[in-house]
Amino acid sequence: MQPGYRELKRSPMQDANLCSRLFLWWLNPLFTTGYKRKLKQDDMYSVLPEDGSRHLGEELQGYWDQEVLRAEKDAQEPSLTKAIMKCYWKSYLVLGIFTFLEEGTRVVQPVFLGKIINYFENYDPTDSTALYKACSYTAVLSACVLIWAILHHFYFYHIQYVGMRLRVAMCHMIYHKALRLSSLAMRRTTTGQIVNLLSNDVNKIDQVTMFLHFLWVGPLQAIAVTALLWMEIGISCLAGMMVLIILLLLQSCIRKLFLSLRRKTTTFTVSRIRTMSEVITGIRTIKMYCWEKLFADLITRLRRREISKILRSSYLRGIDLALFFVVSKVMVFVTFIISVALDNLITASQVFMVVALFEALWFTATLYFPMAIEKVSEAVVSIRRIRNFLSLDEISQCNPQLPSDGKTIVHMQDFTAFWNKTSETPALRGLSFTVRPGELLAVIGPVGAGKSSLLSAVLGELPPSQGLVTVHGRIAYVPQQPWVFSGTVRSNILFGKKYEKERYEKVIKACALEEDLQFWGDGDLTEIGDGGTRLSAGQKARVSLARAVYQDADIYLLDDPLSAVDAGVSRHLFQQCICQALHEKITILVTHQLQFLKDASQILILKDGEIRQKGTYAEFPKPGVDFEDILLKKVNEEAEPSPDLGTLTLRNRTFSETSVQSQQSSRPSLKDAAPDTENMQVTLSLENYSEGIVHFKTYKNYFTGGADQFIIIFLIVASIAAQVAYVLQDWWLSSWANEQSSLYAMVYGKENLIVTPDPAWYFKIYSVLTVGTVLFGITRSLLIFYVLVNSSKTLHNKMLESILRAPVLFFDRNPIGRILNHFSKDIGHMDDLLPLTFLDFIQTFLLVIGVASVMVAMIPWIAIPLAPLGIIFFVLRQYFLETSGDVKRLECATRSLVFSHLASSLRGLWTIRAYKAEQKFQEVFDEHQDLHSEAWLMLLTMSRWLAVRLDTVCAIFVTIVAFLCLILAETLDPGRAGLVLSLALTLMGMFQWCVRQSVEVENMMISVERVIEYTDCEKEAPWECEHRPLPTWPHKGEIFFRSVNFRYSLDGPLVLKDLTTAIKPREKVGIVGRTGAGKSSLTSALFRLLEPKGGIHIDEIWTIDIGLHDLRKKMLVVPQEPFLFTGTMRKNLDPFNERTDEELWNVLEEVQLKEAIEGLPGKMSTKLAESGLNFSVGQRQLLCLARTILRKNQILIIDKATAHVDPRTDELIQKNIHEKFAQCTVLTITHRLSTVINSNRIMVLDSGRQKEYGPPHILLQNREGLFSKMVQQLGKDKAAVLTEIAKQAHIRRR
Repeated sequence: MQPGYRELKRSPMQDANLCSRLFLWWLNPLFTTGYKRKLKQDDMYSVLPEDGSRHLGEELQGYWDQEVLRAEKDAQEPSLTKAIMKCYWKSYLVLGIFTFLEEGTRVVQPVFLGKIINYFENYDPTDSTALYKACSYTAVLSACVLIWAILHHFYFYHIQYVGMRLRVAMCHMIYHKALRLSSLAMRRTTTGQIVNLLSNDVNKIDQVTMFLHFLWVGPLQAIAVTALLWMEIGISCLAGMMVLIILLLLQSCIRKLFLSLRRKTTTFTVSRIRTMSEVITGIRTIKMYCWEKLFADLITRLRRREISKILRSSYLRGIDLALFFVVSKVMVFVTFIISVALDNLITASQVFMVVALFEALWFTATLYFPMAIEKVSEAVVSIRRIRNFLSLDEISQCNPQLPSDGKTIVHMQDFTAFWNKTSETPALRGLSFTVRPGELLAVIGPVGAGKSSLLSAVLGELPPSQGLVTVHGRIAYVPQQPWVFSGTVRSNILFGKKYEKERYEKVIKACALEEDLQFWGDGDLTEIGDGGTRLSAGQKARVSLARAVYQDADIYLLDDPLSAVDAGVSRHLFQQCICQALHEKITILVTHQLQFLKDASQILILKDGEIRQKGTYAEFPKPGVDFEDILLKKVNEEAEPSPDLGTLTLRNRTFSETSVQSQQSSRPSLKDAAPDTENMQVTLSLENYSEGIVHFKTYKNYFTGGADQFIIIFLIVASIAAQVAYVLQDWWLSSWANEQSSLYAMVYGKENLIVTPDPAWYFKIYSVLTVGTVLFGITRSLLIFYVLVNSSKTLHNKMLESILRAPVLFFDRNPIGRILNHFSKDIGHMDDLLPLTFLDFIQTFLLVIGVASVMVAMIPWIAIPLAPLGIIFFVLRQYFLETSGDVKRLECATRSLVFSHLASSLRGLWTIRAYKAEQKFQEVFDEHQDLHSEAWLMLLTMSRWLAVRLDTVCAIFVTIVAFLCLILAETLDPGRAGLVLSLALTLMGMFQWCVRQSVEVENMMISVERVIEYTDCEKEAPWECEHRPLPTWPHKGEIFFRSVNFRYSLDGPLVLKDLTTAIKPREKVGIVGRTGAGKSSLTSALFRLLEPKGGIHIDEIWTIDIGLHDLRKKMLVVPQEPFLFTGTMRKNLDPFNERTDEELWNVLEEVQLKEAIEGLPGKMSTKLAESGLNFSVGQRQLLCLARTILRKNQILIIDKATAHVDPRTDELIQKNIHEKFAQCTVLTITHRLSTVINSNRIMVLDSGRQKEYGPPHILLQNREGLFSKMVQQLGKDKAAVLTEIAKQAHIRRR
């Protein structure tokens, strides 16, 4: 099973030499390609073998498994942190040494700076020795700057590389665990929560790796700086360090509050994403029920609460960043104020050495060290969440599928099991039966009897509390709700097996797919979307059945596959597939199709999880009470075998010449039990993405979405004011230092005249500038977070509204994972990372502008090297952006594949496990991860490619400035020289950081771009129009179709063709036809899920002339696929809280669920699991039916809503519906002909066309008619019964 995108492109890094690896020259060809054209996935270099998802995941999984064993032995909880440390400690320790060397070179730079400034203080044009020393110090300083740049980027590149490897390994483990979760564990988690682990929690662990080393490097650097300061200025240095300690304590308090808010935010985020996942999954039902506003309000409320926490935490982060921005200035301010107060004279060399030392400590002490603490705290929470997930129960291995040795068997003995360990009522109680090869066991019983639970027990999904189940042989499983993955029809059927044309064609024929393949334009190479879009329920059921038959397994577990198809196809599947193709196999068939019981080897009647009766068809007594109670009816006479079935004995299903599989074909060896890698391609196409730089319009929409013009203007003024105060502070300090140096020269020199400058004057101005820097800095930070977080809130709500107004076609084209990626990852970036990055960029950009301006003002000659520096930086940035934007978009697109594959796998988990395809699906996940890693690694490497070049150019600039100062020594005073040199060192890190952050902002704006794209989705028709029908419309319920044509996509085939028919008021119309004939499409056309061509007229109003909600609210529908959302039973039945408890209990009684719900501990307050998984499919259908019956409208459409319900329950429900909706128009779409045989009229559809329409009795008179043939296919006796019912109903109406 492979994504099958392309041939792998070998990474040049594998053959790169040391210099190429150090300066990343091996990446140059990619930049050349990206500059010429838009990059594609094919242009990405493959990951190195040691960086593959599988290799990394299995390595960490091994350490985790060892840790779990150790913890079990010591009766402790396993520690995921220990497993991570054991796996990565060696490489991480080596990188720690580079951190130490990097920060060491940064600390020694101020020492050499002080020596150079000292040369200016004692300048003597005749002293050549001093000049040589100054030149040496300058050369050493330049070398230190260059070495620091190389070490800094070498460290951060490789540390992020380690973080990526850890993240990939964690994702592999999470998916590996998800494939093995027990059914009980699956009820304790949701798809949204697992997506959140992959999208957010693993990133927290990735990010902590960057800063972890600064927890020990930071204190060491602080000690070294303090020692150097003490040697230069004495005890007054402690004042500055005290400011740092106070700030760190303040930061600690801020970050504790921040983390507390983040934990609360995470809760709301998980709830929002989970709810969004449910909305996307059930979008058809939501649209037909007009629940868009309900769910929009629910998600908006969650979002509002989430944003309130995010905004508060962002304000805290803003204050934290503002303090980081000004802390070095405050430290310098306090240090020199104390020094002056102690009457110390400080020279310019001391002033700027102190400034440079504080600047060296600035990043580590106030950014990296606190960031390390914050990231560690976040990572601890994330690791705990991931550990809790990894510690969930796995599927029990008590039921292994033993190698096939010819002795295949399914044996169950006194089997009792509970779905919920806390429940007092078992799902199955005391079951005992044996099935051998060649036998067909039919399992029947009312809804909720435990039929699917029985199959779960055989699969090993339901572990026994007592008794045993023995399964010898390989299993093929067809679930009640068919699961198909994104790919071709053929890949879904082959499911990893090799393509054998003859065998494949026989399977297609046996599963009645020939006609469907002819209807689809591309045959079995037709692409089907996520969740099987484009296929009807019956088609999905037959594809699922074909997959099982093609596997040639030993044991077949079929969970009611016949209920999704019409009577003719049902009979074909039973005869050609179950009785012939599987005649040598063990087959357990759960069914409500009682006409096939006579051909079963054994019949098992279940009720309340217990076997009520067991035996052969002949052994059941003719007046059997159990059949009457449980199954509605018993066929009173032995049916004659159908001529096309061949001779069928009770226990021995013969294998005709038209067999699906050749008897001579050898049984597959054990290695065939798992799917092969080929023929199982998952076709998850990359989403479309823009190219080039992000347009100005995106920035405009982003900023104007969060605030009005007045606030944005005030923000600009505050930002400029903060920077002006910041640079004036440096200039003022320079002037003060010059005065101090002059005084020093007078006191210790030969001058006799001593002029003492007025310190109060300097102190006042210096204080005002420092306070201004702090206040304006904090104001700027808070305003930026306010604007950008509110913009994120606005764009999220616009995207939500746009998504809910999009037509169903949008959801067919875009998999769940892709849409969720916008609401989780992209919105997460806009909430968290983008405001932070943007603030950082604004601060550094204004700082660079201010610093460059001061340097030019001090020494105008600096403009000469500064101009080309700016040009080089601008050209490099533009050249870089041409490529990085495409790679960032590819990274976002490939990330969606990972989420989509995860969501699809979780939906088909039981099927994957039944076929033992876990390993192959894991391989596909690893392929998707590697695809994402390629883009991510390129993004990471390209960022360092730019940084290395920018800092190298900057190091050359610092060298030029330093030597220029030496050349101009005669015209420079120590203060100006010191200010220029210290600012040049500041510029060293800041210039490249500013350019990189501008690029990072540009790349992160792609998330905004993607969100804005979703705010402008194609919209369906308006919900309300000016021309609105009367509140009493429709008062009759008359429906007229005029030349209606309907298709699911613009380029798709017509599924309804020239449909013209009339339905009279209050008529009960049954709509029948072969699976895929267009029956459910009729519902889609009525509800305008996609706009039909032609016209539909309801009570004198054309549906196209009114709003969608005005139309949809006036019709009731019970959809084919039940949709239940997470919440209480009451909330699902009555989302708007409009009904009393009495009304709810009454409707539950009408759908035969009152007894089952009353038996639950929480009754109406019972919490439903995701998609209602703690109820059977039949029960879910009945709950949806109950929800519909609560409303009262003139038109009711029932779309195969009782397909998975036993006949007796179905009859009772239909009787209640006919009584309750006697004055309404009811359209019943069904494959169960007994449901509609007493309708006023029957509409027969075939290949999208209406073939017959009239009263059932009249249609049955035509022996060659389609409806008559469908009835005859039910068997002679059943056909006679239905014919009589139709006749009596016809007589009554006359």
